[in-house]
Amino acid sequence: MNEEQRKNMWLALAGTGAAFLGLRALGRRRHAYNFKGKVVIITGGSRGLGLVLARRLAKEGAQLAICARNPEELESARQELSRSGARVLAQPCDVRQEDEVNRFVWQVEAHFGRVDVLINNAGVIQAGPLENQDLADFREAMDTHYWGPLYFTLAVLPGMKQRREGRIVNIASIGGKISVPHMVPYSGSKFALVGLSEGLRAELAQYNIPVTTINPWLMRTGSTGHAVVKGQHEKEYAVFTALDSFPLISISAEKSARKIIEACRQGDAELTLSVYGKLAALVHGISPGFITEYFGLMNNILPDPGSNERQTGEESKSELVPGWAQKIQDKNARKNNE
Repeated sequence: MNEEQRKNMWLALAGTGAAFLGLRALGRRRHAYNFKGKVVIITGGSRGLGLVLARRLAKEGAQLAICARNPEELESARQELSRSGARVLAQPCDVRQEDEVNRFVWQVEAHFGRVDVLINNAGVIQAGPLENQDLADFREAMDTHYWGPLYFTLAVLPGMKQRREGRIVNIASIGGKISVPHMVPYSGSKFALVGLSEGLRAELAQYNIPVTTINPWLMRTGSTGHAVVKGQHEKEYAVFTALDSFPLISISAEKSARKIIEACRQGDAELTLSVYGKLAALVHGISPGFITEYFGLMNNILPDPGSNERQTGEESKSELVPGWAQKIQDKNARKNNE
């Protein structure tokens, strides 16, 4: 093959690749899910990422059903979303209680007639050394991140399967791909959610119900004040808040919500947010031992064990928190009803 033939071959390959990508993009747009008029359940929808997702979906004309445990936060979120013109149903619900989940889904179906999209977003974060975690912390994480999404999924599936249409989005975490020290209950439960989500996607494809797994990286939602902190409370909170707030490491809630909704629209299997998250997941997939050893070294510089007492992040604030980090958290907390 001479030089001219090789050049023509590469040009032909490039043209074929460009045509394939163009047709793929066209096909994705053609089959993209339209949220206008759709009934969307968002668990943990009163604040943080859940509220940011609700705001974006309201702009797209979705009808919203949000739930959380705090009635005051729910009412604040309902009023805000209603002012934007959205139809909103807001009801207290503890996702860890199967009877409350079933009652909430029944209320949504009675009010709107159906459920088109389920976004399992409700979560809890426990920060602290393994020595200070007890079985109740692990059960709380599993009840919230595994059983809660399962209860909701089983409750909405009959209607979705009957219509042979629907969308389910499970907000897992990069901690569900890579277990993080001082967050073992959280990571373990998110691993369980990732496995559940992938299995559901495989089995529900026949009913035209795509299940999308979302793996967020560190996100600036303003939620650190609601974290459960154990051990040396002030030191744990300071480390957690600094990492969660650093702009070059963390990702904004607004950018995250936009990408999550787009993944749901396209029915994608999985979305890992941020370049850092993708890189970490890639390296872990290639060499899980390397990542484990790296986190083992990192664990040596994290705060030593302390008290088993549970405190909120808000109760653990101190002068150890960098001023810039607390300002970012406070700004996002005000913005996102935290």
